[in-house]
Amino acid sequence: MKAAVVRPQCDGYFDIKDVTLRDLKPGEALVKVEYCGLCHTDLHVAEGQFGKVPGRITGHEGIGKVVKLGPGVTSLKLGDRVSIAWFYSGCGHCEYCVTGNESLCRHALNSGYTVDGAMAEYCIVKANYAVKVPANLDPIKATSVTCAGVTTYKAIKTSQIQPGQWLVMYGAGGLGNLGVQWAKNVFKAHVIAVDINDAKLDEVKQQGADMVINSSKVDPAKEIQDKIGGAQAAIVTATAPICYDQALGSVRAGGRVVAVSLPKGDIDVPIAKTVLDGIEIVGSLVGTRQDLAESFELTAEGAIDPIVHTRKLSEINDIVDEMKAGKIVGRMVVDFTHGAN
Repeated sequence: MKAAVVRPQCDGYFDIKDVTLRDLKPGEALVKVEYCGLCHTDLHVAEGQFGKVPGRITGHEGIGKVVKLGPGVTSLKLGDRVSIAWFYSGCGHCEYCVTGNESLCRHALNSGYTVDGAMAEYCIVKANYAVKVPANLDPIKATSVTCAGVTTYKAIKTSQIQPGQWLVMYGAGGLGNLGVQWAKNVFKAHVIAVDINDAKLDEVKQQGADMVINSSKVDPAKEIQDKIGGAQAAIVTATAPICYDQALGSVRAGGRVVAVSLPKGDIDVPIAKTVLDGIEIVGSLVGTRQDLAESFELTAEGAIDPIVHTRKLSEINDIVDEMKAGKIVGRMVVDFTHGAN
């Protein structure tokens, strides 16, 4: 089968190769991939930022149908449409797995990083961890929910935002766009979107953002403090380290900053402000199977409308360049329904 794999030199790009999958083990299922989106995390893996994994099949925004079951599988049946998400599996018995925090499992496996992912014609999944996709949800749009959608849904939960309060979304790209929609349509918050790309800001304005700020033109923290006295919460999905400084400056006393993106290096935290204003900084990592199931159902009901564009597998490195250049609004999704090309 054709698959996109991390290059031997881990230079941030992918080679398209013929790959043979191993036989199924007990508890596993084989999925014929229909669509798979490309995420910034895939680029981090391709560059070796989490540790080099040359030859690894990328992709954790996969949607496909079950075509073969391994021994002992009872949670899936042939023909089920399922997801291949970043959280591939956990150990199932640690304190995190049994308390609803399974994505923090110290023995978690991740699609496209520690195990082969979904940017291929076929993918092996652990049956108990493959979340089913509602029949009335467009599988192309479901790819975005599998990562960007569930990640922002969980991040907003983590922000503890309440209806009528102000939330700032740093980044209006693939994650931020969906985050604005979740915040408005499900959590009923007032939303400010911050980005340096006017096209992305125009798009989130149409999606319901109450205020948009181009941070290349004005200081967003000052603007937000001057206009509303600071927000109750800020979520950072953008990868520029300065966004964390701006997010900390955007929230009011007692506010919460939720870290989602993974910029290179470290960020400086103003300890005096953090302590004296009682600011909380908390990380939010993708979501659990339950978070994903909720996200799928809400999307099927119309809570969010992911912006997706289908591409060919042969264009994957073009997509990488476009992502790095900030040219993409929404998500680019590789279409495998007509074969890999």
